Amino acid sequence: MYQDMVTLYSSPSTNCSGAFSSYSNSSIGFYNYHYNFPISSRKFGSHKIYLQINAVRMQDGAVVAQPSKTQDETPLKKLKDGILSKEQKHTFDFDCNKDKSTVSITVVGASGDLAKKKIFPALFALYYEGCLPEHFTIFGYARSKMTDDELRNMVSKTLTCRIDKRENCGEKMEQFLERCFYHSGQYDSQEHFAELDKKLKEHEAGRFSNRLFYLSIPPNIFINAVRCASLSASSAHGWTRVIVEKPFGRDSESSAALTGALKQYLKEDQIFRIDHYLGKELVENLSVLRFSNLIFEPLWSRQYIRNVQFIFSEDFGTEGRGGYFDHYGIIRDIMQNHLLQILALFAMETPVSLDAEDIRNEKVKVLRSMRPLQLDDVIVGQYKSHTKGGVNYPGYTDDKTVPKDSLTPTFAAAALFIDNARWDGVPFLMKAGKALHTRSAEIRVQFRHVPGNLYNKNFGSDLDQATNELVIRVQPDEAIYLKINNKVPGLGMRLDRSNLNLLYSARYAKEIPDAYERLLLDAIEGERRLFIRSDELDAAWSLFTPVLKELEHKKIVPESYPYGSRGPIGAHYLAARYKVRWGDLA
Repeated sequence: MYQDMVTLYSSPSTNCSGAFSSYSNSSIGFYNYHYNFPISSRKFGSHKIYLQINAVRMQDGAVVAQPSKTQDETPLKKLKDGILSKEQKHTFDFDCNKDKSTVSITVVGASGDLAKKKIFPALFALYYEGCLPEHFTIFGYARSKMTDDELRNMVSKTLTCRIDKRENCGEKMEQFLERCFYHSGQYDSQEHFAELDKKLKEHEAGRFSNRLFYLSIPPNIFINAVRCASLSASSAHGWTRVIVEKPFGRDSESSAALTGALKQYLKEDQIFRIDHYLGKELVENLSVLRFSNLIFEPLWSRQYIRNVQFIFSEDFGTEGRGGYFDHYGIIRDIMQNHLLQILALFAMETPVSLDAEDIRNEKVKVLRSMRPLQLDDVIVGQYKSHTKGGVNYPGYTDDKTVPKDSLTPTFAAAALFIDNARWDGVPFLMKAGKALHTRSAEIRVQFRHVPGNLYNKNFGSDLDQATNELVIRVQPDEAIYLKINNKVPGLGMRLDRSNLNLLYSARYAKEIPDAYERLLLDAIEGERRLFIRSDELDAAWSLFTPVLKELEHKKIVPESYPYGSRGPIGAHYLAARYKVRWGDLA
């Protein structure tokens, strides 16, 4: 029997299927059927859908069609459920002939820092690596008046080539910049987005068009931009996707309102909520480390793990950019999204598959199993001015963009718990702060003490000195290392702590891609695994909203700590309450 194939695709006029094939003998024939029917979309207009079914005719005359593997989750479930019979559980594939399709990427807010420093360089890196489609166009959209050449000049100053592939760097840059264009317009103007749509169509040149919008703009204008883009600049035939940058609200209520407003114009599978930490190499490697190494998965539970620490520190303050930060603070800016997302990936059960929905389902289960954060389990701090080495470092409220009486925390530490069978009683400690002694982001897994350890006398009364610890350093100098106890060579019995170390820069010559590269590529390909689903967002906010409101209602004064220090003393007392020592201070 020959394997059949079912392909569903949309097109204004072209058929993207392969050549007709047939096979036959006296009893079995291989046939190709074509159907086409119109379909209307509430958001993106009407167009035709072509359905090709290759089927096998059996000896008794029956025609049997078996489904092919799903390659895209385009939302046409009504076709699946309504047009085909229940027995034919066909899946659909929208991957048209690449020669007849194009991707148009619009960076909304193209004149901002994020676009200049991250988005355009990431897009160039993807082009340099040959990861972008053959036909693509990049448009910058912002209120600033700018020509195409001025945009290209601005973008060119931030582009760099991979260390190991610099031989044709200049040529690649020129080719990339030739694909970059600019359109000036207001974020709340359908007319201006309609003008953008006209320009996009000119560059798409009649090809099957897909469109990606990256919202690199303040959250208060998200909805206006989405409304105008959806109504005036969506793809008429292919997919339209929108990448939304954090913050996704300030609490449960504002987040739900934002999600509800977005869903007036977009479906859930069109919304890509980006958290760039999920695109970092070591975070991506977290599930590989756990699920593909037999030595770790059996240890990944309360039976062997004493505590888990998620640590984020920056060695600089707000430095004149405190206006935005003062409205959100370190808990909303770092803990509720970056660190909590990493925690969910770390603690989730084994997913059914690597499919995006299977992974996100497990993350949601973790978040829903967690206790809401209590005020007693939170320490907040705010950095003050400090003189070191003859240099005076200003305090948070010395920033001219920050109110003098601000109580916004620039540091926070918290203890969280997951009430399920795997993690019951294990403290998950988070710590995040600005203006600290170093810049780092890491996950520290501290294992339990060895019961009846024969070598306790060699460590004295401080058993933490003998604790095995797995450290995943996300940045800088990406590394994975395991702390073990080892005998020092010699005639005596002297023990030492040693590291079994995988330092990425020493092991791999290839430069590690920026997180935005991976996430942009995933958005183009429709891979949602590293993006945040709306129910994930709801569950995350439900953990932090009560304590955030309590901090603001009670006007809790943050504990002061000097610029460049290790943070407030209260963080040590919080850890000590659960018999934990912060691993980065050992």
